[in-house]
Amino acid sequence: MAEPITIARPYAEAVFKLASESNALAAWADAIANIDGVVADSRVQACISDPKVSAQQLEGLVLGVVGDKLTGDARNFVQVLVQNNRLDLMPLIRTHFEALKREKEGVLEAKIISALAMNDAQVKQLVAQLEAKYQRKVTAQVETDASLIGGVKIVVGDKVIDATVRGKLDAMAAALVN
Repeated sequence: MAEPITIARPYAEAVFKLASESNALAAWADAIANIDGVVADSRVQACISDPKVSAQQLEGLVLGVVGDKLTGDARNFVQVLVQNNRLDLMPLIRTHFEALKREKEGVLEAKIISALAMNDAQVKQLVAQLEAKYQRKVTAQVETDASLIGGVKIVVGDKVIDATVRGKLDAMAAALVN
């Protein structure tokens, strides 16, 4: 059985190619976000998993809720997902599409995990330092994790910068054991 991301990837790549060719990445990102928002609703999830709900009913539900926010191509995309029983993959399709979009735009996604809540000025300063380091635009997702005790941990792609008290304590413990 194939992994869900393996199944979702071709859909995301096809939509990304279409969006790139028509120079409409932002519009497609909005459309995918709208579709994903509808699909994420628990009532729609129940309909997706209900074998009594026909493909036409499911398609009508999604398109009815999204309304006129979708172009013809985006409506066709919903129809393809419904007909192929892939509507439940929408969150993965969105995630992969957004990653492709960021890559094309030269934007890095950073995850900043702090022991204490950070204010906007601190986040902006940290993002500016990351942009200088990587020579690319950086968007940040900020989280708080009290178990870090102090400091911050930054994850950019597969790189991790650990400047936390917890990380230093763990390193000292490992050094003492060895």
